[in-house]
Amino acid sequence: MHFNPMFFDPMYLVYIAPAVLLAIWAQFRIHSAYGQAQQMAAPLSGAAAARHILDSAGLTEVAIEEIPGQLTDHYDPREKVLRLSQQVYQSRTLAAVGIAAHESGHAIQDAHGYAPLVVRNAVVPVAGIGSNVGIVLLILGFVLSLKPMIWLGIGLFATVVAFQVINLPVEFNASSRAKAQLVDLGIIDQQGLVYVNRVLSAAALTYVAATLQAILTLLYYLSRVNGNNRD
Repeated sequence: MHFNPMFFDPMYLVYIAPAVLLAIWAQFRIHSAYGQAQQMAAPLSGAAAARHILDSAGLTEVAIEEIPGQLTDHYDPREKVLRLSQQVYQSRTLAAVGIAAHESGHAIQDAHGYAPLVVRNAVVPVAGIGSNVGIVLLILGFVLSLKPMIWLGIGLFATVVAFQVINLPVEFNASSRAKAQLVDLGIIDQQGLVYVNRVLSAAALTYVAATLQAILTLLYYLSRVNGNNRD
């Protein structure tokens, strides 16, 4: 019997169940930690904290922009711009300075040529293709029973897994840099660090969940190939 991905396969949910449960737990943790940290005042806004961290690191050329959306914060290594959501940019809370510091950590990684970040940025274009074209090739390969197409699809999807795995140390390191900078520069004290740590640790769980889901999805595809081979 050949696997037809046009129909729902409950075994897929079985495979990714651990990642789904972890993602749900991570979202609960983020909601709780972020809500608490939002209630705690900070001496600077997210934008001011980021500017202080960047300037202290000698990155005065990195601009900071306010963008719409919630938790849309990110660092753009191509344009050397730190983009912060309106709430993070303007708010003077521990949640805001924690997130702003985390994104500043990515800018510092970029400036120092942090190896995992360099590799991650190089993998991004290929992973983008793998997440779209790879799935299409897998579906067509299974429907048409074309093993070369299936393996090509799996190979492309594997780049998504590689991206997720490489991304983990990048995110963990950015959070470590953020917490160190916030304390060293006197932006927060040890008590404030407790709340910032909760927010960043909860956010890290989402990256772990995404990585786990990518790995388990790849294993699922491989299991279907092996099942077809036995059939």
